[in-house]
Amino acid sequence: MKVVIIDGQGGRLGRLLVEKVKTRLPQAKIYALGTNTVATAAMLKAGADFGATGENPVVRNVMDADGVLGPVGIVVADSILGEITPAMAESVGSCRAKKFLVPMNSCGVVVAGVEELPLPVYVSQAVDALASELEK
Repeated sequence: MKVVIIDGQGGRLGRLLVEKVKTRLPQAKIYALGTNTVATAAMLKAGADFGATGENPVVRNVMDADGVLGPVGIVVADSILGEITPAMAESVGSCRAKKFLVPMNSCGVVVAGVEELPLPVYVSQAVDALASELEK
């Protein structure tokens, strides 16, 4: 199964997601797609199977993904301080894979009704939801 994890800035969220997916779904092939080289490197260091940086890797790799994880901003053009291009947001939003998004203040998006929780809790919830979906 192909799991795509997208992150930007320093890659902290992506690193946490990679670690959790590796533990929960060891059979998954994890594609770490960073909006910058720092984020990609952090996810590769955490154990991702493949890594690439930039717009084209995101656009191409979400097309056949079984699941996509990342901050909520990956579906919002120009979010994450401008690191998400319109093409990236469109490709993630329109891909066939189910998206498991983590609310992040840095994305400039507020999801009404979502309780403010520590990042590791959001990561666990997202990976648990992914695992439930893929294990069906």
